[in-house]
This record gives sequence, structure tokens and C-alpha cells, in this order.
Amino acid sequence: MAASDISSVLPRVLIVSRRAVRKNKFVDFVGEYHLDLIVNYGAVPVIVPRVSGVHMLLQSFEPVHGVLLCEGEDVDPSHYDAQFSVFTPEELEEVRKIHASDTAIDREKDTIELRLAKLCLERNIPYLGICRGSQVLNVASGGTLYQDVEKELMKKSGDGFKRVVHMDYENYDGHRHGVKVVKDTPLHQWFKDSLDEEEMEIMVNSYHHQGVKKLAHRFVPMGFAADGLIEGFYDPDAYNPEEGKFIMGLQFHPERMRDQDSEKFDYPGCPAAYQEFVRAVTAYEKKLSSSTCVAKPLKLNQEMEKKRTIISQSGHETEVEIGAKYLEANIALSLQQEKRLKQMGATVRNAFIHEKIEDE
Repeated sequence: MAASDISSVLPRVLIVSRRAVRKNKFVDFVGEYHLDLIVNYGAVPVIVPRVSGVHMLLQSFEPVHGVLLCEGEDVDPSHYDAQFSVFTPEELEEVRKIHASDTAIDREKDTIELRLAKLCLERNIPYLGICRGSQVLNVASGGTLYQDVEKELMKKSGDGFKRVVHMDYENYDGHRHGVKVVKDTPLHQWFKDSLDEEEMEIMVNSYHHQGVKKLAHRFVPMGFAADGLIEGFYDPDAYNPEEGKFIMGLQFHPERMRDQDSEKFDYPGCPAAYQEFVRAVTAYEKKLSSSTCVAKPLKLNQEMEKKRTIISQSGHETEVEIGAKYLEANIALSLQQEKRLKQMGATVRNAFIHEKIEDE
């Protein structure tokens, strides 16, 4: 197959870009690891630019076979129940100073991604949310977020708080922290060969200061950090990759869990989320294609159709009689013509004649 034909047959995965400033101009980008994994497993990434007004043009990106949402700024608290913040104005200002690059709200990106997430939930389109993408999925489903994980959990837990470093600005790719994997979940299945059956822990890369507070009812947790934060969740009723079902959020970054020198993954299970996601996307695309196929109308040979018209206009015969005459005039019939004649009553006429001969 020619390279130019590939995009026309592979399923499409929508990915919303993130906006940054370069040389005093905005640039939109998506992390290379996400794109590489989607392509490697057999889908085509379609980048939805974070441009003003794009949320009104999402219909133009149809057909949508899957959605992958990943990094970005904090989700606007107005989308969940954080209108009444647990922080004082001084504490909020401190959070903004510590996480200056993430606390700037991008309302256009929020609108685009929340609409895509809700579209996936309504149509059962495969969805994989990484980091911010998992938070968007939870909010779109009715869940809530911690505005700042460390500060809120510290207030909530008091002296019993177990601090976990969820982001390290000085060691983005190399940072790791532990996650306890829940048994009999997809996360367990993917990493089972690397797990101690008693400890059930993997070391993950993460880069976030917000996270799931109240998990939406439809979801089930797949892993927890030591401070109790949910690090992964999925919808068990919408998870069957071979049938095109996949709704999942991962707070950590499996795509970045690699040796910085060799690019080798920390665990064999690291790319599994992307692999199973694309498997579901492929199955969904096939299912969608088969359901939207419209049978072409049958077409009779024009000359024979003309004969049928002449016969039908020659007298006052019923449709059954017209069909019988047409059969006599045209012995060699195609399958399409036979179907057409059956509709006209020719088969009924023949059956009637056959019964009459047998009676004689």
C-alpha cells in the first residue's frame, strides 16, 4: 500500500494541543511520546489546535474514533465544586507562585476538551486521559478535583499525612514515586509481571499539583499513591478493547517512564495503555464503519426495464400479471432482476400457475 493511502484507512485519534509562547508568538504542540505511541500501534493522530472558536467547530473533525487528552494547565475550578475554595486568598496566591506555569487557566482548552470528553461518554468513543486528561474526564463525568493536592491533603489528614512528591521541577523525566496497584484491574493486568504480589507497587513518573478529589460514580480506582490520591481509574462497563470500549484516566505518565539514555521503558507494561487504547479505537472504527454502510439501490438493466414499462402500459393487468408476462419475455435474469421481479409479484404468479398444473 502506498504511503499516501495509509491515512485513509487507519482510525483517527483526536489530540488537543497545548499553547505556549515562543518568540512572542503562540505555538501549539503535543508531546512526541504520545504521537509516537499512537502511530506505532496503528492509528493516526489528528491534532485539534487550541485556537479560539475551535470548540464550535468540533463537528468538522468527524469521524472521531478515539480521543487522547494529555498535558495542560489547571482545569478551571468553576467546572466543578471548588467555587468555595478551602484556601485563603493568601494560600491561593502561594500556590500560584509555586506552580506559576500550570495555574494560568486556559478556558478555551477547557471548553474544547470537556466537550470532547462528554462526546466520548455519550457515544462510547474510546478515551484515554493522561495527567490533566484524567482530570478532565473525571470533571466531565461529575467528579471533582483537589486545587492543590499537597495543601488540601495536609489539611485533611493533619499529623497522619504522608507526603508524596507528585512533581519535581528539577527532575521532570527522572522523578518517580510509588503507586499501589489495585488487583483485577487493567493496570494490574498490564504490570502483573513486574509486581510483587504482596507489595503490588510500581514506581511512576508524574508532574501535577492537582488531582482527583471525588471520583465520579461510574469509575473504579486502579491505583493509589501513599497519600491516598487516586492515580488511575476506569469505567468497568466501558472497558473491552476488542469490542471498541475504553474509558480510562491515568494521573501518572507511563509514556515517560523510560531510561533517559536508552529510551527503554521502566516496565514492559508501560506502553500497554496506549496499545490497548488503539486496539479499542481500531475496533470502534470498524464497528462505526459497518453501521454507517448504506446499501446501494438495485439497478435494473435499462433495456429490460423499458420492456417492463411497455408491458405495464399495454393494458389493465394487475402487477402479478405484469410480472408473469415479464418473466416470459426475459428468460435469462440477473440476481438483481429476480429480486425486483419478486417485488412485482412474478414469483406469486408462477407459484399460482405451478399449483394449477399440479391440480390438473
